[in-house]
Amino acid sequence: MQTIEPLNTIPLQQFIQQVKAAENSRSKEVKLTIEQAKNLAFTIGIVMSRLEGDLEKLISNAKSGTDDVIQVQIGSNSSW
Repeated sequence: MQTIEPLNTIPLQQFIQQVKAAENSRSKEVKLTIEQAKNLAFTIGIVMSRLEGDLEKLISNAKSGTDDVIQVQIGSNSSW
């Protein structure tokens, strides 16, 4: 079984906070250093790759018919 490393979303969180701060101060722009931009780009790439992999697994499971069946029973009688 493949071990999936936790995603480091700190660059995404930092960018979101920076945008919120800029909006609150009514700034017209947000500036990033090249290091911040690089980290943000790499993080977005990793997140998108992970999502693509998850989507492929989901599609593969749907095609192979390995969907789980969930049965829900409400109440113990059929009076309603």
